[in-house]
Order: sequence, then structure tokens, then C-alpha cells
Amino acid sequence: MSDRTAGPAPALARIVELDLDEPSGLRPPGAAGTVEPAGPVLALVRSQGHPIGLVMGNGAAGDPAGLRRALVEAARELPLPDRPDGPAPVSGPPATARRPLVSVIVCTRDRTEMLRRSLDSVVRTAYPEAEIIVVDNAPTSDATEQLVRTRYPDRIRYVREPVPGLSWARNRGLAEARGEICAFTDDDAIADPHWVDAVVETFRQDEAVGCVTGLVLAAELETEAQVLLEQYGSSARGYAARSWSLRDCADDPLVQFSVGRFGCGANMAFRTDVLRGFGGFDTATGAGTPARGGEDLLAFLHVLSSGRTVTYQPDAIVWHRHRRTMDALTTQVFNFGVGYGAFLAAAVSREPGLLVELVRRLPRGVWKWQAARRRHVRSAPSARTVQRRLGHLEFGGLLCGPFAYLVSLWKQRGLQPGEWP
Repeated sequence: MSDRTAGPAPALARIVELDLDEPSGLRPPGAAGTVEPAGPVLALVRSQGHPIGLVMGNGAAGDPAGLRRALVEAARELPLPDRPDGPAPVSGPPATARRPLVSVIVCTRDRTEMLRRSLDSVVRTAYPEAEIIVVDNAPTSDATEQLVRTRYPDRIRYVREPVPGLSWARNRGLAEARGEICAFTDDDAIADPHWVDAVVETFRQDEAVGCVTGLVLAAELETEAQVLLEQYGSSARGYAARSWSLRDCADDPLVQFSVGRFGCGANMAFRTDVLRGFGGFDTATGAGTPARGGEDLLAFLHVLSSGRTVTYQPDAIVWHRHRRTMDALTTQVFNFGVGYGAFLAAAVSREPGLLVELVRRLPRGVWKWQAARRRHVRSAPSARTVQRRLGHLEFGGLLCGPFAYLVSLWKQRGLQPGEWP
């Protein structure tokens, strides 16, 4: 169940970045060169390096300057992010600050061509003290291994995890990591060059922070399915930094059940000792298991339960390539619901004291979720029927989630990480 952020209504468009301090060129996601798009454009606007919002424009062939002027004019309506209660915007560490080693972990399974663009973005990271680990999860061929060993022989470490499941792969990366911080992203994501810098600086600002999440934006809006996903449940969490801890439970008792507002697994980082301290990711959850997801949400909850803080830092940007077909979209939305239901079941199984609070508050929470869905459907009338269908699918998945988690637990019996040291 995902939160939303205000912005232009999603539509078929080319995705670009516009830096108001350098408006002479538009960049594609990941800042690899410049582009001169024609047609509809959705631009992430930055001011002084910080993301401040999205604006729409329409480019005419042969007139890139006109498009830039239109985007700059539209950006004048964007407010600077209001961050009174959260961490300060990231401006980079002092020149004398110690730079901890960061382990960037990318888990993948049989998506070699998609992985290539993701890894190209990760190796462009501006942060100098980063090791990159690719975990190949139960592959059916050696294509990913060959890609890593030939294209990135001295830059990326290849590891194979034979037990299928995203949590198994992430835990294998955690076991292999040498860094003080573990940063996770996906094989269908594109990392901003300053993603790791923003993560490190957020940890540096507060020793109580155990987990940092960041801004996740669509890298493509080229198909109807990609647009519908953005309309239905964008992964973006806004442009203001925020933090959560157990102290928030007094004012917001639902915070432990709505950790999806913190961020998602495509863009999350942990202090390595904190993540290892609670055993890493629950292997009965996550993609590749009957639970289909929820491992990231459960990890956020464990960070809270350990007495640490989870911080959302929008300066840490990752771009996500959504599913391109309607069949893949409907499967993904159903999986969202199953994963969230599995997360609730796993949370209660580990902390039984949460059950009474969950039973008491879940009906109101479901009502609020459905009301939010109805408001969102009204904002996209052209897709009303499809949006309602997606809502029914996700809710059906939510009901299936606890049972899926039990099945996953049963299937996990006797499994051991194949090559852990």
C-alpha cells in the first residue's frame, strides 16, 4: 500500500531532469549526457542540486531552447521543499569528513539486458568509497555472470545465490558486504550519480538513523501500463525530508503498520551492523516467494523496533523502470497487496503484541485506504474502470497475504543459504 505525492497528472511523456542552476541542457534519468526531446516531457526540477518537483512541457522538433524556457517558466510555480521537522537538505559532507565504505548491492535474476543500464548508472556514482556487489539469484544461465565479468571486471563483484527469492539474495549481499553502510537498489532501477553521497550524508548527520530511504521516480512513461501505475500508486514520497521513530507511535499508532510511507526496496540503505543485528531480511517474504513482497517493509519495522530512526531523504534519487505491459501491471498490483498482507502477518508473528492494535485499527485503515483510492480514481477519469480493477486486485491480494506468508514459511523449512561463509 503506497502513499502518493502531489504533482502533474501522469501521462505518456519523456522523462528528463532540469537543473535551474544549469538550464542550458536537459538530462535523462541518471544524468548520462543531454537530450533534446520533442513531444510531451515530464521534468524533475532541481534547485541548488535538490529536487523540488515535477513539471510538464511539450517540446517542438528543432526547438530545444523553447522547451527549456517553457519548463523553467513552469518551475517558477514550484515551492521550495518545507523541511521544518525533518533533516536538513543534503549539501555534501565537509571536505575533512571521514568517508565510510558503502556496499551497493544489486540483486537480479535473468534480466541481463535491463541490469546493464542499472549497473552503468551505479558505476557512475560520484561517491569514491563504494564497493558494488551483484547478487545473481538462482539464474538459469550464465548471462549475468558474463556481463559482470566482461563489462565491469575491476569495478563490480559478482556473487551467486542459489536459493531463489529476493530476501535470500539480499541477505547474501549483506553477508558479502564489507561496508559500514549497505545500500540496496534493483536491477530495473537507475541510480542518480549523487545517490550514495546523499545516503552517506544523511547517516552522518544523525547517529540514531538506522535506515535511509529516498525519492523513487518513474524512469519511463512510454506505455499505458507505466502511466496507469503512476496514476494508481507512484513510489514517490515527496520532496521534503522526514524521519520516524518509536516516539511517533504515541501520536500515530498506525505508524508500525504503514511503514510503506517510509520508502521502498528499490531505494533503501541501512547501517550494516543494524541490519545484521536483526537478522537481515525475512526469507519467507519478498519477490520469488509465495509472499511476493513485504521484506523491505518488515526491515523498516525492525529498524524502528531496534530504537533507531528511519529517515526519508529526497536528495537520494533512484529512477524506476515500471512494467511495460498491462498483464505485468495487474500482476504487480496484486503482488503489492499480497506483500503488504504478508508483511502484516510477519510483523504480528514476530511481535504478537501488535495484534490487538492491528485488529482494532485495521478496519479504519482499510476505509481510509479505499477513500484515498476513490479520490485518486476521480482525478483520472479516463482510466476509471482500470483503476477500480487495480484497487480490487490489490485488496484481494491483501486478503491473501497472510495465507501466502504461512505457505512461504512452510516452503522455507530446511532451506539454508547455499554458499554463505
